[in-house]
Amino acid sequence: MAGKSGRTISATPKGGMKEKILSLEGALIIAFIAINILGRVLSPNYNLTNVMRESPRYLAEIFMLFGMGFILVLGDIDISVGAIVCLSATMGCLSSNAGLPMGLAILVTLLTGLCCGMINGFIATRFTELPTMIVTLGTQIIFRGIAEVSLGSGGSASLKDYEGIGILRVKLGPIPLAFFLIIICAVVFIILLSRTTFGRRLYAIGSSKTAAKYAGVEVEKLRFICFSLIGFLAGVCGLFILASTYGANTTTGQGFEMEVIAMCVFGGIATTGGKGNLVGAFISALIIVCLRIALGQINMNTQLILVIIGIMLIVSVLVPSFRQKYLALKK
Repeated sequence: MAGKSGRTISATPKGGMKEKILSLEGALIIAFIAINILGRVLSPNYNLTNVMRESPRYLAEIFMLFGMGFILVLGDIDISVGAIVCLSATMGCLSSNAGLPMGLAILVTLLTGLCCGMINGFIATRFTELPTMIVTLGTQIIFRGIAEVSLGSGGSASLKDYEGIGILRVKLGPIPLAFFLIIICAVVFIILLSRTTFGRRLYAIGSSKTAAKYAGVEVEKLRFICFSLIGFLAGVCGLFILASTYGANTTTGQGFEMEVIAMCVFGGIATTGGKGNLVGAFISALIIVCLRIALGQINMNTQLILVIIGIMLIVSVLVPSFRQKYLALKK
């Protein structure tokens, strides 16, 4: 069909089924289906009911995915989130055991995460010459050290008010409350990053901080907001970990930072900033959760599971590089 300008306009939209399947999101959906088939092959107990029953202890990490996605799009990184989870869960548990009503203990947990995120944001935005990797490495040690000192020689604390925290363990049928909250968060944050001025500014900062600053974008203000946000979401994660384990110890949240970064990078968010979206990251998070449940059902060593996730992270970083080199040679 020809328009007034004389150009030919196709009646069918560009991008057929082949392009959709070959896209990153299409490949991730295929991988998600394959992981579930593999889980069923590995364990006869791998089914929807059992997955939903075991998922709460893994779903908590996904809350941090959305904040980490924002941080990586900015071109920054936060490796202190696991320690923030530990400190948040510890403060929530100890405050409840000290006699605070569970509602206030929940607030303490969330505020601890938020304050830790604000500390990271303050240092990162006031001392811009420091790489955020170094900043959050330092705060990671500090936050986990405070948690260890607070827990004392025993290194752990058990929650006394089991009934008060029970509201976070509610299920609608076989589906846990955490799953519904994660879906809501996914919709909100995906729209926020991909459909709003706020999201476009984050991409601009990730592409070039200098250019974004000259364009009138409040770079350091947005960076502070994103670091505060991921701290708060780490507090939410700590809250659900507390509800799942009824306590906290010195290893709570250990390795979470690697897994959350793996979810983002495996989903196509570039660590160099300015690229990727949360749709792919969310699908990759579900893949990793299902993989962990499937391997856990065959009693695979936890450390070996972490090794597999680490290999997936490295592969997900290398594949785009190989693809670009291939396309360059093809041209």
